Amino acid sequence: METFGERLHAAITERGPLCVGIDPHAALLARWGLSDDVAGLERFAHTVVEALADRVAVLKPQSAFFERFGSRGIAILESTIRQSREAGALVLLDVKRGDIGSTMAAYAAAYLDSGSTLRSDAITVSPYLGVGSLRPAFDLATATGAGIFVLALTSNPEGASVQHAVGPGGTTVAQSVIDEISQLNAGVSPLGSFGLVVGATIGKTGHDLSAVNGPLLAPGLGAQGGTPDDLRAVFGESLHNVLPSYSREVLSAGPGIGDLRAAAERVLEDVRTALG
Repeated sequence: METFGERLHAAITERGPLCVGIDPHAALLARWGLSDDVAGLERFAHTVVEALADRVAVLKPQSAFFERFGSRGIAILESTIRQSREAGALVLLDVKRGDIGSTMAAYAAAYLDSGSTLRSDAITVSPYLGVGSLRPAFDLATATGAGIFVLALTSNPEGASVQHAVGPGGTTVAQSVIDEISQLNAGVSPLGSFGLVVGATIGKTGHDLSAVNGPLLAPGLGAQGGTPDDLRAVFGESLHNVLPSYSREVLSAGPGIGDLRAAAERVLEDVRTALG
């Protein structure tokens, strides 16, 4: 069984280092001339998959924008995940779950179990009940060849008060998260399956990412203000493990299939140049 890290490495080699979000929020549906309902959601998601799933390394559906429509929205999310994977894209489901014990295990099973209709290649999780609370997700990911991306240094202004807080040993909360995830990836080749989420707009923070040996998801590029050149300042010597993530910058080019593809190709060329 291939690990997520192996599949991601192969996908980036073949298709390039790019993750595109699928974020069907109301304003974007309106921009596309779609109604803010289940029909609009389905048309939006289907169009993005048709345009990009056969050429982009990773697609990242934001679960909340599907969940807001209840069971019918979840059914469309299931279809989006399945169709994206069938077309060759890896699916990183953005759910940011975080809990303890049997509840965390249930979340993990919902998204990572091979029999689940929401089965994805990887998910995002929150470590702020303690990285150890995520153990059920780490264990199931290892057993099923899936990946986990753990929030570490986010670009929202509220995040720093928690992430930059210093513990008794003089290490920030974020660095503690980074160090624990690094241990999970130690000695793995070509790439570990446990990644971190590090915002593209945070600038230099003094945190050490050099030992992570896993993918570093960098959201915040494009419409959120981050540029490919910012990646060098944020990630330094860890630039080779960065997976740049765009959403609105690409999605706002829709609803035309050709326009979406052109936007994805444009930002991919920009990040290839920045990543060297």
